[in-house]
Amino acid sequence: MHMMQLDRDFSACLADFGLAEYKKDLRRVSTVNWRSSGKPTGGFHKKNMVGTLIYMAPEILTKEIHTEKSDVYSFGVSINELLTGVIPYTDIRAEAQAHTVLEMNYTEQQLTSAVSSGGLRPVLAGIESGVPASMLSLIQKCWDANPQNRPSFNDIVLELDDMLQQRKKMEKEDLSLHQPPISHVHQVMDDVNNLHTYQEKINWSTRGECVFKGASFGVHSGFRMWLDGFDDPLAYHLVLSWGSFATCGRRESMEDMHFLMPFLCNEKDVHAFGIFDGHRGAAAAEFSVQALPEFLKALGSMCSPADALVEAFVRTDVAFRDELDSHRKSRRVIQKDWHPGCTAAVALIVKNKLFVANAGDCRTILCRRGCPVALSRDHVASCPEERNRVVSAGGEVKWQVDTWRVGRAALQVTRSIGDDDLKPAVTAEPEITETVLSVEDEFLVMASDGLWDVVSDMEVTNIIRDTVKEPAMCSKRLATEAAERGSKDNITVIVVFLRPVSTAERVY
Repeated sequence: MHMMQLDRDFSACLADFGLAEYKKDLRRVSTVNWRSSGKPTGGFHKKNMVGTLIYMAPEILTKEIHTEKSDVYSFGVSINELLTGVIPYTDIRAEAQAHTVLEMNYTEQQLTSAVSSGGLRPVLAGIESGVPASMLSLIQKCWDANPQNRPSFNDIVLELDDMLQQRKKMEKEDLSLHQPPISHVHQVMDDVNNLHTYQEKINWSTRGECVFKGASFGVHSGFRMWLDGFDDPLAYHLVLSWGSFATCGRRESMEDMHFLMPFLCNEKDVHAFGIFDGHRGAAAAEFSVQALPEFLKALGSMCSPADALVEAFVRTDVAFRDELDSHRKSRRVIQKDWHPGCTAAVALIVKNKLFVANAGDCRTILCRRGCPVALSRDHVASCPEERNRVVSAGGEVKWQVDTWRVGRAALQVTRSIGDDDLKPAVTAEPEITETVLSVEDEFLVMASDGLWDVVSDMEVTNIIRDTVKEPAMCSKRLATEAAERGSKDNITVIVVFLRPVSTAERVY
Protein backbone atom coordinates (compact mmCIF):
# COMPACT_ATOMS: atom_id res chain seq x y z
CA MET A 1 0.00 0.00 0.00
CA HIS A 2 1.24 3.49 -0.81
CA MET A 3 0.81 6.90 0.71
CA MET A 4 -1.40 9.58 -0.84
CA GLN A 5 -0.16 13.16 -0.56
CA LEU A 6 -1.54 16.51 -1.70
CA ASP A 7 0.58 18.93 -3.69
CA ARG A 8 0.35 22.71 -3.45
CA ASP A 9 -2.70 22.69 -5.74
CA PHE A 10 -4.34 20.06 -3.47
CA SER A 11 -4.17 17.43 -6.21
CA ALA A 12 -3.75 13.88 -4.92
CA CYS A 13 -0.51 12.11 -5.82
CA LEU A 14 0.80 8.64 -5.07
CA ALA A 15 3.95 8.74 -2.95
CA ASP A 16 6.31 6.62 -0.85
CA PHE A 17 7.06 3.69 -3.15
CA GLY A 18 9.87 2.50 -0.90
CA LEU A 19 8.21 -0.86 -0.18
CA ALA A 20 6.61 -1.41 -3.58
CA GLU A 21 7.43 -4.35 -5.86
CA TYR A 22 6.50 -5.24 -9.41
CA LYS A 23 4.01 -8.12 -9.60
CA LYS A 24 6.38 -10.02 -11.88
CA ASP A 25 9.03 -9.92 -9.15
CA LEU A 26 6.60 -11.06 -6.46
CA ARG A 27 5.93 -14.25 -8.42
CA ARG A 28 9.53 -15.27 -7.78
CA VAL A 29 9.27 -14.74 -4.03
CA SER A 30 9.24 -17.86 -1.85
CA THR A 31 9.39 -18.64 1.83
CA VAL A 32 13.09 -19.29 1.35
CA ASN A 33 14.08 -15.95 -0.15
CA TRP A 34 11.37 -13.75 1.45
CA ARG A 35 13.07 -11.22 3.67
CA SER A 36 11.79 -7.82 4.73
CA SER A 37 13.93 -4.80 3.99
CA GLY A 38 13.35 -3.88 7.60
CA LYS A 39 12.04 -0.39 6.87
CA PRO A 40 9.57 0.51 9.60
CA THR A 41 6.10 1.74 8.72
CA GLY A 42 3.49 3.01 11.15
CA GLY A 43 5.59 2.11 14.14
CA PHE A 44 5.01 -1.65 13.93
CA HIS A 45 8.03 -3.67 12.93
CA LYS A 46 9.05 -7.31 13.32
CA LYS A 47 11.91 -9.27 11.76
CA ASN A 48 10.09 -10.38 8.60
CA MET A 49 7.25 -7.89 8.32
CA VAL A 50 6.75 -4.24 7.51
CA GLY A 51 3.48 -2.42 7.87
CA THR A 52 0.87 -0.96 10.19
CA LEU A 53 -0.57 -3.64 12.45
CA ILE A 54 -4.28 -2.86 12.05
CA TYR A 55 -4.02 -3.12 8.23
CA MET A 56 -1.75 -6.16 7.97
CA ALA A 57 -3.03 -9.41 6.46
CA PRO A 58 -3.04 -12.58 8.60
CA GLU A 59 -0.35 -14.22 6.47
CA ILE A 60 1.97 -11.27 7.09
CA LEU A 61 1.31 -11.41 10.82
CA THR A 62 2.29 -15.09 10.78
CA LYS A 63 5.43 -14.27 8.72
CA GLU A 64 4.30 -15.92 5.50
CA ILE A 65 4.79 -14.59 1.96
CA HIS A 66 3.61 -11.06 1.13
CA THR A 67 1.70 -11.12 -2.18
CA GLU A 68 -0.72 -8.90 -4.07
CA LYS A 69 -3.52 -10.52 -2.07
CA SER A 70 -1.92 -9.18 1.12
CA ASP A 71 -2.37 -5.66 -0.23
CA VAL A 72 -5.94 -6.54 -1.21
CA TYR A 73 -6.58 -7.30 2.46
CA SER A 74 -5.17 -3.89 3.46
CA PHE A 75 -7.28 -2.27 0.75
CA GLY A 76 -10.45 -3.81 2.21
CA VAL A 77 -9.65 -2.56 5.71
CA SER A 78 -8.82 0.92 4.38
CA ILE A 79 -12.03 1.20 2.34
CA ASN A 80 -14.09 0.11 5.34
CA GLU A 81 -12.38 2.81 7.42
CA LEU A 82 -13.28 5.43 4.80
CA LEU A 83 -16.93 4.34 4.90
CA THR A 84 -17.21 4.20 8.70
CA GLY A 85 -14.90 7.09 9.60
CA VAL A 86 -13.56 4.95 12.44
CA ILE A 87 -10.01 3.69 13.00
CA PRO A 88 -10.06 -0.13 12.70
CA TYR A 89 -10.74 -1.99 15.95
CA THR A 90 -11.58 1.14 17.94
CA ASP A 91 -15.36 1.27 17.34
CA ILE A 92 -17.28 0.70 20.58
CA ARG A 93 -20.62 1.93 19.24
CA ALA A 94 -21.61 -1.43 17.76
CA GLU A 95 -23.06 -3.29 20.76
CA ALA A 96 -22.99 -6.64 18.98
CA GLN A 97 -19.23 -6.42 18.70
CA ALA A 98 -17.70 -7.23 22.07
CA HIS A 99 -14.27 -8.01 20.71
CA THR A 100 -12.84 -4.63 19.81
CA VAL A 101 -9.42 -3.41 20.83
CA LEU A 102 -10.79 -0.87 23.28
CA GLU A 103 -13.19 -3.25 24.98
CA MET A 104 -10.84 -6.20 25.21
CA ASN A 105 -7.66 -4.16 25.80
CA TYR A 106 -5.70 -6.16 23.22
CA THR A 107 -1.93 -5.89 23.19
CA GLU A 108 -0.16 -6.02 19.81
CA GLN A 109 0.50 -9.72 20.32
CA GLN A 110 -3.11 -10.47 21.29
CA LEU A 111 -4.47 -8.49 18.34
CA THR A 112 -2.10 -10.34 16.01
CA SER A 113 -3.45 -13.64 17.29
CA ALA A 114 -7.08 -12.48 17.12
CA VAL A 115 -6.70 -11.36 13.49
CA SER A 116 -4.65 -14.30 12.22
CA SER A 117 -6.21 -17.15 14.23
CA GLY A 118 -9.51 -15.86 15.55
CA GLY A 119 -10.77 -14.17 12.39
CA LEU A 120 -11.17 -10.76 14.04
CA ARG A 121 -11.99 -7.97 11.60
CA PRO A 122 -12.96 -4.28 11.97
CA VAL A 123 -16.65 -3.51 12.49
CA LEU A 124 -18.15 -3.57 8.99
CA ALA A 125 -19.89 -0.47 7.67
CA GLY A 126 -23.65 -0.73 8.18
CA ILE A 127 -26.07 -1.07 5.29
CA GLU A 128 -28.19 1.60 7.01
CA SER A 129 -25.47 4.15 6.21
CA GLY A 130 -26.33 3.86 2.52
CA VAL A 131 -23.35 1.73 1.52
CA PRO A 132 -24.39 -0.73 -1.24
CA ALA A 133 -24.56 -4.37 -0.20
CA SER A 134 -22.23 -5.16 -3.10
CA MET A 135 -19.57 -2.89 -1.59
CA LEU A 136 -19.87 -4.56 1.81
CA SER A 137 -19.60 -7.94 0.14
CA LEU A 138 -16.47 -6.82 -1.72
CA ILE A 139 -14.86 -5.61 1.51
CA GLN A 140 -15.51 -8.96 3.18
CA LYS A 141 -14.02 -10.80 0.21
CA CYS A 142 -10.95 -8.56 0.37
CA TRP A 143 -10.24 -9.44 3.99
CA ASP A 144 -11.00 -13.15 3.70
CA ALA A 145 -8.66 -15.25 5.82
CA ASN A 146 -7.61 -17.30 2.77
CA PRO A 147 -5.60 -15.17 0.32
CA GLN A 148 -6.77 -17.37 -2.57
CA ASN A 149 -10.36 -16.31 -1.91
CA ARG A 150 -9.57 -12.62 -2.18
CA PRO A 151 -10.13 -10.91 -5.54
CA SER A 152 -7.26 -9.49 -7.57
CA PHE A 153 -7.02 -5.74 -8.01
CA ASN A 154 -8.12 -6.19 -11.62
CA ASP A 155 -11.29 -7.89 -10.35
CA ILE A 156 -11.79 -5.15 -7.75
CA VAL A 157 -11.62 -2.43 -10.42
CA LEU A 158 -14.24 -4.28 -12.49
CA GLU A 159 -16.55 -4.68 -9.49
CA LEU A 160 -16.20 -1.02 -8.52
CA ASP A 161 -16.92 0.02 -12.10
CA ASP A 162 -20.07 -2.15 -12.11
CA MET A 163 -21.21 -0.52 -8.86
CA LEU A 164 -20.64 2.94 -10.33
CA GLN A 165 -22.58 2.15 -13.49
CA GLN A 166 -25.42 0.61 -11.46
CA ARG A 167 -25.60 3.70 -9.27
CA LYS A 168 -25.75 6.01 -12.30
CA LYS A 169 -28.51 3.87 -13.78
CA MET A 170 -30.55 3.95 -10.57
CA GLU A 171 -30.14 7.71 -10.25
CA LYS A 172 -31.31 8.18 -13.82
CA GLU A 173 -34.35 5.93 -13.31
CA ASP A 174 -35.18 7.63 -10.01
CA LEU A 175 -35.03 11.04 -11.67
CA SER A 176 -37.41 10.01 -14.46
CA LEU A 177 -39.87 8.35 -12.06
CA HIS A 178 -40.07 11.44 -9.89
CA GLN A 179 -40.18 14.06 -12.65
CA PRO A 180 -42.86 16.54 -11.49
CA PRO A 181 -45.72 17.66 -13.76
CA ILE A 182 -45.01 20.74 -15.86
CA SER A 183 -47.53 22.79 -13.88
CA HIS A 184 -45.56 22.23 -10.67
CA VAL A 185 -42.06 22.83 -12.02
CA HIS A 186 -41.91 26.52 -11.08
CA GLN A 187 -43.18 25.82 -7.56
CA VAL A 188 -40.62 23.07 -7.07
CA MET A 189 -37.80 25.29 -8.33
CA ASP A 190 -38.86 28.04 -5.93
CA ASP A 191 -38.82 25.56 -3.05
CA VAL A 192 -35.38 24.31 -4.06
CA ASN A 193 -34.03 27.86 -4.31
CA ASN A 194 -35.45 28.77 -0.92
CA LEU A 195 -33.95 25.61 0.60
CA HIS A 196 -30.57 26.38 -0.96
CA THR A 197 -30.66 29.92 0.42
CA TYR A 198 -31.51 28.65 3.89
CA GLN A 199 -28.79 26.00 3.83
CA GLU A 200 -26.22 28.46 2.51
CA LYS A 201 -26.92 30.90 5.32
CA ILE A 202 -26.42 28.26 8.01
CA ASN A 203 -23.37 26.74 6.35
CA TRP A 204 -20.81 28.08 8.80
CA SER A 205 -17.85 27.13 6.65
CA THR A 206 -19.32 29.19 3.81
CA ARG A 207 -20.02 32.09 6.17
CA GLY A 208 -16.42 31.95 7.37
CA GLU A 209 -15.21 32.26 3.78
CA CYS A 210 -17.53 35.15 2.97
CA VAL A 211 -17.18 37.26 6.11
CA PHE A 212 -13.71 38.51 5.19
CA LYS A 213 -15.01 39.97 1.95
CA GLY A 214 -16.96 42.51 3.98
CA ALA A 215 -14.05 43.40 6.24
CA SER A 216 -13.17 47.07 6.55
CA PHE A 217 -9.46 46.72 5.76
CA GLY A 218 -7.77 46.00 2.46
CA VAL A 219 -6.87 42.70 0.86
CA HIS A 220 -3.65 40.85 1.52
CA SER A 221 -0.68 42.75 0.20
CA GLY A 222 2.22 40.53 1.19
CA PHE A 223 4.39 39.64 4.16
CA ARG A 224 7.33 41.91 3.37
CA MET A 225 7.10 43.50 6.80
CA TRP A 226 7.52 40.08 8.42
CA LEU A 227 10.22 38.83 6.10
CA ASP A 228 12.29 41.99 6.15
CA GLY A 229 12.15 42.03 9.93
CA PHE A 230 13.77 38.58 10.07
CA ASP A 231 16.27 39.11 7.29
CA ASP A 232 19.29 37.47 8.90
CA PRO A 233 21.56 35.73 6.35
CA LEU A 234 23.02 33.55 9.12
CA ALA A 235 19.61 32.35 10.35
CA TYR A 236 18.94 28.62 10.34
CA HIS A 237 17.11 27.45 7.23
CA LEU A 238 14.14 25.15 7.83
CA VAL A 239 13.13 22.28 5.56
CA LEU A 240 9.51 21.47 6.30
CA SER A 241 7.25 18.47 5.72
CA TRP A 242 3.77 18.26 7.20
CA GLY A 243 0.74 16.02 7.59
CA SER A 244 -2.40 15.58 9.64
CA PHE A 245 -5.04 13.09 10.71
CA ALA A 246 -8.49 13.64 12.21
CA THR A 247 -11.12 11.24 13.51
CA CYS A 248 -14.37 11.63 15.43
CA GLY A 249 -13.22 8.77 17.69
CA ARG A 250 -15.92 7.72 20.16
CA ARG A 251 -18.07 10.73 19.38
CA GLU A 252 -21.05 10.45 17.05
CA SER A 253 -20.14 13.68 15.25
CA MET A 254 -16.99 15.56 14.30
CA GLU A 255 -16.54 19.02 15.82
CA ASP A 256 -12.79 19.41 15.18
CA MET A 257 -11.54 21.36 12.17
CA HIS A 258 -8.01 22.13 11.02
CA PHE A 259 -6.01 23.74 8.24
CA LEU A 260 -2.57 23.20 6.70
CA MET A 261 -1.30 26.28 4.85
CA PRO A 262 2.38 25.87 4.00
CA PHE A 263 3.83 28.56 1.75
CA LEU A 264 1.12 30.99 2.80
CA CYS A 265 0.15 33.16 -0.17
CA ASN A 266 3.00 31.52 -2.13
CA GLU A 267 5.67 32.84 0.26
CA LYS A 268 8.33 30.15 0.60
CA ASP A 269 9.27 31.21 4.15
CA VAL A 270 5.79 31.69 5.65
CA HIS A 271 3.71 28.73 6.85
CA ALA A 272 0.57 28.43 8.97
CA PHE A 273 -1.15 25.47 10.64
CA GLY A 274 -4.20 25.49 12.88
CA ILE A 275 -6.63 23.35 14.88
CA PHE A 276 -10.10 24.33 16.07
CA ASP A 277 -11.91 22.14 18.62
CA GLY A 278 -15.64 22.87 18.62
CA HIS A 279 -18.00 22.50 21.56
CA ARG A 280 -21.76 22.97 21.84
CA GLY A 281 -21.78 22.17 18.13
CA ALA A 282 -19.30 22.48 15.26
CA ALA A 283 -20.43 25.92 14.04
CA ALA A 284 -17.65 28.00 15.59
CA ALA A 285 -14.92 25.61 14.42
CA GLU A 286 -16.34 25.42 10.89
CA PHE A 287 -16.53 29.22 10.70
CA SER A 288 -13.11 29.86 12.25
CA VAL A 289 -11.13 27.44 10.10
CA GLN A 290 -12.11 29.53 7.09
CA ALA A 291 -12.17 33.04 8.56
CA LEU A 292 -9.09 33.13 10.81
CA PRO A 293 -6.50 32.38 8.07
CA GLU A 294 -8.02 35.12 5.91
CA PHE A 295 -7.77 37.65 8.72
CA LEU A 296 -4.19 36.53 9.31
CA LYS A 297 -3.27 37.06 5.66
CA ALA A 298 -4.79 40.55 5.63
CA LEU A 299 -3.02 41.54 8.84
CA GLY A 300 0.37 40.41 7.54
CA SER A 301 1.17 43.79 6.06
CA MET A 302 -0.15 45.77 9.02
CA CYS A 303 1.50 44.44 12.18
CA SER A 304 4.01 41.95 13.58
CA PRO A 305 3.33 38.19 13.40
CA ALA A 306 2.49 38.01 17.13
CA ASP A 307 0.12 40.98 16.95
CA ALA A 308 -1.42 39.65 13.74
CA LEU A 309 -2.21 36.34 15.45
CA VAL A 310 -3.87 38.04 18.42
CA GLU A 311 -5.88 40.32 16.17
CA ALA A 312 -6.92 37.42 13.90
CA PHE A 313 -8.29 35.48 16.88
CA VAL A 314 -10.19 38.49 18.22
CA ARG A 315 -11.61 39.51 14.84
CA THR A 316 -12.68 35.94 14.10
CA ASP A 317 -14.48 35.80 17.44
CA VAL A 318 -16.28 39.10 16.84
CA ALA A 319 -17.21 38.13 13.27
CA PHE A 320 -18.62 34.77 14.35
CA ARG A 321 -20.66 36.21 17.19
CA ASP A 322 -22.00 38.96 14.91
CA GLU A 323 -22.95 36.33 12.33
CA LEU A 324 -24.68 34.20 14.95
CA ASP A 325 -26.57 37.22 16.29
CA SER A 326 -27.67 38.10 12.77
CA HIS A 327 -29.05 34.61 12.28
CA ARG A 328 -30.96 34.79 15.54
CA LYS A 329 -32.54 38.16 14.70
CA SER A 330 -33.64 36.92 11.29
CA ARG A 331 -35.06 33.72 12.85
CA ARG A 332 -32.75 31.46 10.90
CA VAL A 333 -31.57 29.82 14.11
CA ILE A 334 -34.30 27.95 15.96
CA GLN A 335 -32.40 27.53 19.23
CA LYS A 336 -32.22 30.96 20.83
CA ASP A 337 -30.09 29.59 23.67
CA TRP A 338 -27.52 28.06 21.31
CA HIS A 339 -24.03 29.44 22.03
CA PRO A 340 -21.43 27.40 20.11
CA GLY A 341 -17.72 27.95 20.60
CA CYS A 342 -14.31 26.47 19.84
CA THR A 343 -10.83 26.42 21.24
CA ALA A 344 -8.00 27.15 18.82
CA ALA A 345 -4.27 26.76 18.31
CA VAL A 346 -2.40 28.30 15.36
CA ALA A 347 1.30 27.96 14.55
CA LEU A 348 2.88 30.58 12.29
CA ILE A 349 6.40 30.02 10.96
CA VAL A 350 8.25 32.99 9.44
CA LYS A 351 11.72 31.98 8.26
CA ASN A 352 13.27 30.52 11.44
CA LYS A 353 10.79 32.11 13.88
CA LEU A 354 7.90 30.10 15.27
CA PHE A 355 4.87 31.86 16.74
CA VAL A 356 2.19 29.80 18.50
CA ALA A 357 -1.18 31.29 19.47
CA ASN A 358 -3.44 29.31 21.80
CA ALA A 359 -6.88 29.92 23.25
CA GLY A 360 -8.23 26.91 25.14
CA ASP A 361 -6.95 23.38 25.61
CA CYS A 362 -5.52 22.48 22.21
CA ARG A 363 -1.81 22.02 22.74
CA THR A 364 1.40 22.52 20.77
CA ILE A 365 4.79 21.01 21.59
CA LEU A 366 8.21 21.21 19.98
CA CYS A 367 10.67 18.33 20.03
CA ARG A 368 14.12 19.75 20.76
CA ARG A 369 17.06 17.38 21.16
CA GLY A 370 14.63 14.51 21.70
CA CYS A 371 12.68 16.23 24.50
CA PRO A 372 9.26 17.93 24.34
CA VAL A 373 9.09 21.69 24.87
CA ALA A 374 5.61 23.06 25.64
CA LEU A 375 4.72 26.00 23.41
CA SER A 376 1.27 26.53 24.92
CA ARG A 377 -0.54 26.03 28.19
CA ASP A 378 -4.08 24.77 28.68
CA HIS A 379 -6.63 27.48 29.45
CA VAL A 380 -8.98 25.61 31.78
CA ALA A 381 -10.88 26.59 34.91
CA SER A 382 -8.85 24.15 37.00
CA CYS A 383 -5.85 26.45 36.45
CA PRO A 384 -5.84 28.96 39.38
CA GLU A 385 -4.47 31.78 37.23
CA GLU A 386 -7.16 31.34 34.58
CA ARG A 387 -9.87 30.89 37.21
CA ASN A 388 -8.93 34.18 38.85
CA ARG A 389 -8.84 35.93 35.50
CA VAL A 390 -12.38 34.76 34.69
CA VAL A 391 -13.72 35.88 38.06
CA SER A 392 -11.98 39.26 37.72
CA ALA A 393 -13.69 39.69 34.33
CA GLY A 394 -17.10 39.14 35.92
CA GLY A 395 -17.47 35.45 35.17
CA GLU A 396 -18.70 32.76 37.53
CA VAL A 397 -16.64 29.67 38.30
CA LYS A 398 -17.99 26.74 40.31
CA TRP A 399 -16.87 23.24 41.22
CA GLN A 400 -19.22 20.97 39.27
CA VAL A 401 -19.13 17.18 39.12
CA ASP A 402 -15.39 16.63 38.91
CA THR A 403 -13.65 19.93 38.17
CA TRP A 404 -13.97 23.70 38.04
CA ARG A 405 -16.34 24.97 35.35
CA VAL A 406 -17.38 28.35 33.98
CA GLY A 407 -20.93 29.74 34.08
CA ARG A 408 -24.25 28.03 33.56
CA ALA A 409 -22.82 26.30 30.50
CA ALA A 410 -20.35 24.47 32.80
CA LEU A 411 -17.53 25.08 30.33
CA GLN A 412 -14.13 23.70 31.32
CA VAL A 413 -12.10 25.97 29.04
CA THR A 414 -11.59 29.62 29.88
CA ARG A 415 -10.63 30.97 26.44
CA SER A 416 -12.40 30.34 23.17
CA ILE A 417 -13.85 31.76 19.99
CA GLY A 418 -17.64 32.08 20.26
CA ASP A 419 -19.41 31.14 23.52
CA ASP A 420 -21.13 34.53 23.37
CA ASP A 421 -23.11 33.86 26.56
CA LEU A 422 -19.82 33.73 28.51
CA LYS A 423 -18.13 36.81 27.08
CA PRO A 424 -16.07 38.75 28.10
CA ALA A 425 -14.90 36.40 30.86
CA VAL A 426 -14.20 33.58 28.40
CA THR A 427 -11.98 35.65 26.14
CA ALA A 428 -10.87 34.84 22.60
CA GLU A 429 -7.53 36.58 23.12
CA PRO A 430 -4.80 33.95 22.76
CA GLU A 431 -1.51 33.61 24.55
CA ILE A 432 1.49 33.84 22.23
CA THR A 433 4.85 32.12 22.44
CA GLU A 434 7.77 33.01 20.18
CA THR A 435 10.59 30.56 19.48
CA VAL A 436 13.76 30.87 17.41
CA LEU A 437 14.22 27.51 15.66
CA SER A 438 17.60 25.87 15.18
CA VAL A 439 19.14 22.63 13.98
CA GLU A 440 18.30 21.13 17.39
CA ASP A 441 14.55 21.33 16.67
CA GLU A 442 13.14 18.18 15.11
CA PHE A 443 9.37 18.44 14.82
CA LEU A 444 6.23 20.25 15.90
CA VAL A 445 3.07 18.51 17.15
CA MET A 446 -0.31 20.25 17.41
CA ALA A 447 -3.42 18.43 18.59
CA SER A 448 -6.86 18.84 20.10
CA ASP A 449 -7.36 17.67 23.66
CA GLY A 450 -8.59 14.30 22.40
CA LEU A 451 -4.91 13.37 22.15
CA TRP A 452 -3.51 15.18 25.18
CA ASP A 453 -6.17 13.78 27.54
CA VAL A 454 -4.60 10.32 27.29
CA VAL A 455 -1.08 10.75 25.86
CA SER A 456 1.63 12.83 27.58
CA ASP A 457 4.03 15.21 25.83
CA MET A 458 6.95 12.82 26.35
CA GLU A 459 4.94 9.84 25.09
CA VAL A 460 4.01 11.77 21.94
CA THR A 461 7.69 12.48 21.31
CA ASN A 462 8.66 8.84 21.86
CA ILE A 463 5.89 7.53 19.60
CA ILE A 464 7.03 9.75 16.73
CA ARG A 465 10.65 8.76 17.22
CA ASP A 466 9.53 5.12 16.92
CA THR A 467 7.49 5.67 13.76
CA VAL A 468 8.40 6.05 10.10
CA LYS A 469 9.26 9.70 9.52
CA GLU A 470 6.28 10.62 7.38
CA PRO A 471 4.19 13.34 9.08
CA ALA A 472 0.74 12.12 8.01
CA MET A 473 1.59 8.61 9.21
CA CYS A 474 2.92 9.97 12.50
CA SER A 475 -0.29 11.96 12.94
CA LYS A 476 -2.40 8.87 12.37
CA ARG A 477 -0.25 6.78 14.68
CA LEU A 478 -0.78 9.29 17.49
CA ALA A 479 -4.54 9.45 16.90
CA THR A 480 -4.74 5.66 16.83
CA GLU A 481 -2.82 5.45 20.09
CA ALA A 482 -5.17 7.96 21.72
CA ALA A 483 -8.22 6.02 20.53
CA GLU A 484 -6.81 2.74 21.82
CA ARG A 485 -6.14 4.35 25.20
CA GLY A 486 -9.78 5.30 25.51
CA SER A 487 -9.93 8.94 24.42
CA LYS A 488 -13.57 10.04 24.62
CA ASP A 489 -13.25 13.01 22.29
CA ASN A 490 -12.64 13.91 18.66
CA ILE A 491 -8.94 13.62 17.86
CA THR A 492 -7.04 15.87 15.44
CA VAL A 493 -3.26 15.79 15.09
CA ILE A 494 -0.86 17.86 12.96
CA VAL A 495 2.82 16.90 12.71
CA VAL A 496 5.37 19.20 11.08
CA PHE A 497 8.97 18.05 10.61
CA LEU A 498 11.37 20.99 10.70
CA ARG A 499 14.38 19.41 9.03
CA PRO A 500 14.98 16.80 6.30
CA VAL A 501 13.92 13.28 7.29
CA SER A 502 14.00 9.87 5.62
CA THR A 503 10.90 7.68 5.58
CA ALA A 504 13.18 4.74 6.35
CA GLU A 505 14.59 6.43 9.46
CA ARG A 506 13.94 4.89 12.84
CA VAL A 507 15.57 5.95 16.11
CA TYR A 508 16.04 3.12 18.60
